[in-house]
Amino acid sequence: MKTWLACFGAVLVVAPISAQNSLYEKGQFTSDGVTLNYRLLKPQETKDSSKVPLVVFLHGAGERGDDNERQLTHGSALFTQKENCSKYPAFVLFPQCPNGKRWCEVDWSAKMSHTSPKEPSTPMKLTRQLIDKLVKEQPIDANRIYVIGLSMGGFGTWDFLVRYPELAAAGVPICGGADNAAAEKIKTIPIWAFHGGKDTVVWPERTRSAVETLKKLGSPVRYTEYPNAGHNAWTPAFAEAELLSWMFAQKRK
Repeated sequence: MKTWLACFGAVLVVAPISAQNSLYEKGQFTSDGVTLNYRLLKPQETKDSSKVPLVVFLHGAGERGDDNERQLTHGSALFTQKENCSKYPAFVLFPQCPNGKRWCEVDWSAKMSHTSPKEPSTPMKLTRQLIDKLVKEQPIDANRIYVIGLSMGGFGTWDFLVRYPELAAAGVPICGGADNAAAEKIKTIPIWAFHGGKDTVVWPERTRSAVETLKKLGSPVRYTEYPNAGHNAWTPAFAEAELLSWMFAQKRK
């Protein structure tokens, strides 16, 4: 039995966020002279022969930088809660997008669907390369890789699914936007999308239209809209009782 100190044992979940974040190991990945900062949470324990899922979390625009800290602002505590990390052992990756860059280089303010750039952004490309490295080095189940992201990371989640449909077992885009014309590529991937009905930063029409396009293709996509929520749809999304159980139940076919 291998044991990694990635959860708080019997400590209550009232521990400071900073203490929870310290459980995410700091790392840097460099390719072609460009470096991507990241934090990695390792599972509490796993049997020597077992493999566990990998969750890739793409943060929003406000968490960009080079401190390798800010990307943990939203969502990190969800995976360090004692009950969650015991019930759903997994590696959880939080890459940090540098200032001035985006997970997907498109206009966030448009109400209409965008056209995906031909090439991935540099942070997205590095994140994909880092995932490949982790799968080779860690006991990760390559058939259970999940991507979740909010705002800028919501756009990134849709983009990740379209670019790497052979990699993702499930996606959770929160208040983002998609390239609806690429829906055919991801129609079989389980997706649970979220948006606030009063969002004026990223228009809810972006998620609504993506979901409607996927449904017409027979996709099993789920959509939850919070009628009175603005841009912050992630707080109620993270509080959804079924979110983690749904996500971790998915497996790439």
